[in-house]
Amino acid sequence: MADTRKVGFDKEKEAAKFLKENGYKILETNFTTIFGEIDIIAKHKDCLVFVEVKYRSNLSGGTPQEAVTKTKQQKIIKSAILYLKQKNFKDSFRFDIVAITGDKFEIIESAFSSDKYFI
Repeated sequence: MADTRKVGFDKEKEAAKFLKENGYKILETNFTTIFGEIDIIAKHKDCLVFVEVKYRSNLSGGTPQEAVTKTKQQKIIKSAILYLKQKNFKDSFRFDIVAITGDKFEIIESAFSSDKYFI
């Protein structure tokens, strides 16, 4: 069995490279809070982007984006709120997913929303 942590780390590095090639500027990686971790924080155009990277070697267990459950989304959102407060950031932001299946990379922009946390 492959070391899943190493595979995950390697895929995050590949995802950061892929994002750069698609116009994203990487600001931070592996931002860790008491709630969890945000894989990549980047700027894309004028928007701050919190990116979750998910990898699947094949689709037999579902798509990578299906693995970003509501519980995982909540952890990412709570961590993002802490980041926004630390940086006193008030501009637009969104949550993207880089879904990796085998060697195929896909950016899913605005994959989920934090609206209910800012009402």
